[in-house]
Amino acid sequence: MRDGINLAKLGIPAVALVTEEFWPQGDFVAESLGMPDVPRIQLPHPVAGSGKTNMQKIAEEIAPQVIRALEAASD
Repeated sequence: MRDGINLAKLGIPAVALVTEEFWPQGDFVAESLGMPDVPRIQLPHPVAGSGKTNMQKIAEEIAPQVIRALEAASD
């Protein structure tokens, strides 16, 4: 979250990838840093350690969402 917010504050389009387990913490961080609307995409939890095949499947599923969010952020 913090990296995405810091990039967005610099005017660089960014999208934070946050697992469902940490989504509430992401809300808190975004709100506390004054960027409640920073683009975020929710991932299943856990991603790390879930195997190459699963990580590739997740990446393929979210890639279009990331692209749309980046396009919207750069408008």
